[in-house]
Amino acid sequence: MKLFLYYIGKARDQHANAMAEEYIKRSTRFAKCEMREIHPRRFDPWAKHPSASKILLDPAGRALDSRAFIAIVEKHEREGKDLAFVVGGADGLPEPWRSRADMLLGLSPMTMPHELARVVLAEQIYRALTALRGHPYPR
Repeated sequence: MKLFLYYIGKARDQHANAMAEEYIKRSTRFAKCEMREIHPRRFDPWAKHPSASKILLDPAGRALDSRAFIAIVEKHEREGKDLAFVVGGADGLPEPWRSRADMLLGLSPMTMPHELARVVLAEQIYRALTALRGHPYPR
């Protein structure tokens, strides 16, 4: 299993971006992980990762607690299926992408900057991987 965290738009807050990068870097000890900026007109997650599950972050998406998120990662790892997460930019996600997503995930009912959403998602990826390996981090 590989995990991809894609985000639309440049990070305005480099500190937030550095935090997300740090969690992804830590995650690579447990699985192949990658985080990068994308431009919707030049990048199609369905073409790039045809067999991966696409989970798009959306304020109206399904809210999960950490245990449910871990269960999703565990299922994909058990099946050997890649996961591609996409965080929208200031204008959200391209509308056609939302209907094609395998899942719309809402991190919080509160509005937050996309840089912060990226940090929260990267941390949850790290939390899931450490929990699945019995690492003491999630305690």
